[in-house]
Amino acid sequence: MDVKSQSTDFFEDLSLERLHRRKSEKWSTYPADVLPAFVAEMDFALAPPVRQALESAIELGDCGYAAIDELAEAFAAFAAQRLHWSIDERAVFAVPDIMAGVTESLRALSEPDAGVVINPPVYAPFFEVIKAAGRRIVEVPLREHDGWDIDFDALERAFAGGAKAYLLCSPHNPVGRVWPRQDLEHIATLAREYGVAVVSDEVHAPLVMPGKDFVPFLQITDGDQPCIALSSASKAWNIAGLKCALMIAGSEQARAAVKTIVCANPTAIRWRIGHLGAIGSIAAFLHGGPWLDQLQHHLDRNRQLLESLLEQHIPNARYAPPQATYLGWVDCSALDLGSDPAARFLERGRVALEAGYKFGTQGRNYVRVNMGTSSGILTEIVRRMAAAQ
Repeated sequence: MDVKSQSTDFFEDLSLERLHRRKSEKWSTYPADVLPAFVAEMDFALAPPVRQALESAIELGDCGYAAIDELAEAFAAFAAQRLHWSIDERAVFAVPDIMAGVTESLRALSEPDAGVVINPPVYAPFFEVIKAAGRRIVEVPLREHDGWDIDFDALERAFAGGAKAYLLCSPHNPVGRVWPRQDLEHIATLAREYGVAVVSDEVHAPLVMPGKDFVPFLQITDGDQPCIALSSASKAWNIAGLKCALMIAGSEQARAAVKTIVCANPTAIRWRIGHLGAIGSIAAFLHGGPWLDQLQHHLDRNRQLLESLLEQHIPNARYAPPQATYLGWVDCSALDLGSDPAARFLERGRVALEAGYKFGTQGRNYVRVNMGTSSGILTEIVRRMAAAQ
């Protein structure tokens, strides 16, 4: 299928019967009468360039160990074209997935038992991966003040108090913020002053909505700071199960540290990268741009549709359309559904949403809604939510 000839029907023509035939976590976790909108999987068919690359590999029986030599060049080309970011390919290292990359980044840039700052409510695996890396969690919650933002006074106190690393979520999951350049510059300044390493999870960068510009964190550092960025085609092209991501070192110090760890642990890193993941990622980075443009336009409509649907059916819910991602962060505190509204929506409405408490105590009374689907299915998601009140 030629992506140039596609219409928006590619994203709208979804069959629940067909989706229920999938065996991924999203579609196999709950009984068939439950409509899933929790885990971050999109419902769309694969982008044609990615599908063609994978089908070609399957036809050839090309399912051996991963060949990763072309990954850095492909990502560098994508970053230059889409993110206006010039990357030294020698600073790019392949890893199995983003969280594996975060683990290795924290090990590379901090000592055991070092404090690592995070900004809850934040992607739930951050809590787990810091502990798995043998580091301590230091919470600096986001401030909910006319939208979510970073509490820089609290961040500086955490840095001054001895935290040695900062795990930044950019764009932020679940609140959907795209951090402006001045915020990232403020982070870089504080990190430099207090000797804090920054690890920036940028997996949702390709999914920034119209009207917002994503700024790669490494683009605003001075080149000497111990910083690492993580990226992947997994979210934007819906290939998380294929297992391939990238670590980008932001300084010679970081590059040397990452290289040492990657070379010292080939069984844990190099040989766990999926060959089909590398093939799919290269195709996405080099040829998936036109499809990604159409996806962004569809998601832009869906984030506005969710706002309209909530105003119509659940007017007491609070929601601000995200600036990136396909994930809606909905405040249900005025609905009298308890501290875990996701459980009530599941029980009464037969719709599975991600529970807000998983993202930290600040997420209680919230749910995260997956909007990576058709407008019809999104409408049914909200209809079921409304029925559960």
